[in-house]
Amino acid sequence: MTPRSVPTLGFLLHDAARLLRKRFEQRARHLGLTRSQWQVLALLSTCEGIHQGGLADRLDLEPITLVRLLDKLEAIGLIERRPHPTDRRLRLLHLTEKAHPLLVTARELGEITRAEALEGLSPEDCETLIRLLNTIKSNLVAACDRPIGEQKRSVEHG
Repeated sequence: MTPRSVPTLGFLLHDAARLLRKRFEQRARHLGLTRSQWQVLALLSTCEGIHQGGLADRLDLEPITLVRLLDKLEAIGLIERRPHPTDRRLRLLHLTEKAHPLLVTARELGEITRAEALEGLSPEDCETLIRLLNTIKSNLVAACDRPIGEQKRSVEHG
């Protein structure tokens, strides 16, 4: 096998993530929400009461992109924007009661999709995979916080 035919870590991670999303979308299509809408609901379920800017940062989305998603989710009754108690400019985001059963269903579909992805791996392999991916993520978070010049020096020095 030539070096060019061996997939790199970045390509493998990207392809695995893309296929996980695709399979989840196949399973969840009947629920009528896009992957981006699911992503907003899932993250909002862990940080209800966050303001739009904070949620955009966590999702790594441009604020205008998030506003469009929120407008749609609000129009179909899955989220509500509430006024901030001390800052009139901010709106705080909350799930509605209608969103909770959908999130339960989405989590179940996610579990099924993950089981498909991990088929054939032992529980120990799964634990190792998660641990290694967390290490990679931590390394990249730390690297993104360093200036580029500093990153280059750290690579050169070991």
